[in-house]
Amino acid sequence: MSSPFPPEAPPIAASSPSPAGPRSVPAGNGASWWGEAWRLFTPAVAMWLLILVIMIVLSIVLSLIPVIGHLASNLLYPVLTGGLMLGCRAIDRGQPLTINHLFAGFSERAGPLFMLGLIYLGLAIAIVATVAGILLVTFGAAVFTQMFSINNAISTSVLLSGAFMMVMVGTLLFLVLFLPLIMAIWFAPALIMLGGREPWPAMKESFAGSVQNVVPFLVYGLIGLGLAIVATIPLGLGWFVVAPMTIASIYASYCDIFETGNVS
Repeated sequence: MSSPFPPEAPPIAASSPSPAGPRSVPAGNGASWWGEAWRLFTPAVAMWLLILVIMIVLSIVLSLIPVIGHLASNLLYPVLTGGLMLGCRAIDRGQPLTINHLFAGFSERAGPLFMLGLIYLGLAIAIVATVAGILLVTFGAAVFTQMFSINNAISTSVLLSGAFMMVMVGTLLFLVLFLPLIMAIWFAPALIMLGGREPWPAMKESFAGSVQNVVPFLVYGLIGLGLAIVATIPLGLGWFVVAPMTIASIYASYCDIFETGNVS
């Protein structure tokens, strides 16, 4: 892809073009996003790896803090991703990627990015609570009754069948409800950091852009699944390439769908 951004332009949010709104792109562009991600990864391999290591260490530290650490991870995701969108733009303009890009979201557009994290966290908790409530109403009484029924092979089989069905229905419900949230959050950090949007409008535009490009995203997802499998085989070491490329692919898809430049 030839960059639509002049190399001499400074990589700051204020100078970024304001996206006019989502547009539909050809199905093949879903594959091109991965190609563009590779183009953004190769000029700064060492720095991408260092950033990834910092993110892994930060994730491990937060995971050691029960509940609060998990909540903090969800709040930090948009802030860190927003900063890396600036990093991708810097590479796109022929400028270096630096550690500062990872934390740029704390100094530029910090309020909207943190608010985006709060909205995402609140909706995710609401989805989990909704699924749990539906399962409790639908299966809870039946499974609970079987647990205290006469212990025999038939009742045990019925209990296991009920538990399996509950897990399957719960997983399906979660995916159905959580997918729209993923669609709403996908472009939101880029729209806030690069497009100057506020959190809620950014989520609505992100969702609209995802809906308009279901087929390209299907192609993108299938390729991503293949890359994930390959990355996992050599002791997971391939993720040191695929993870940065995934971040860069978000930027590539954002530019393709929301800005004037085309991925080719």
